[in-house]
Amino acid sequence: MSKITDPIADYLTRLRNGIKANHRIVDVPASNLKKAITEVLFDKGYILNYKFDDTAGPQGTIKIALKYHPTTKLSAIKELKRVSKPGLRQYRSAEELPRVLNGLGVAIVSTSNGVMTDKEARVQNVGGEVLCFVS
Repeated sequence: MSKITDPIADYLTRLRNGIKANHRIVDVPASNLKKAITEVLFDKGYILNYKFDDTAGPQGTIKIALKYHPTTKLSAIKELKRVSKPGLRQYRSAEELPRVLNGLGVAIVSTSNGVMTDKEARVQNVGGEVLCFVS
């Protein structure tokens, strides 16, 4: 088995693939950063629910229940885009944090105060690494 060089990109790809295949639940290998991103996605209403399963593997897994519209069956997540990559990290100050879809989407930022959305980071006046865009 090959070693994954960018676990966050793998996490986002698993979510995108699950959405494209209309899966209800997606299993993702866990890490503290992925758990924090999952909590942000849940708080902002992009996923239905999640569960941390510590029994499987050294780190455990995250079971993510994807959210779909009841009648149209469209996913709550339209786009997941990785911003900061291992080859080119993207750090921004609180004033320079990007707005996603003019405020309709969220940028997930890893700050010294933890993982949060761009709006929360602006309120707390902290910058950090822009991990991904969700819309």
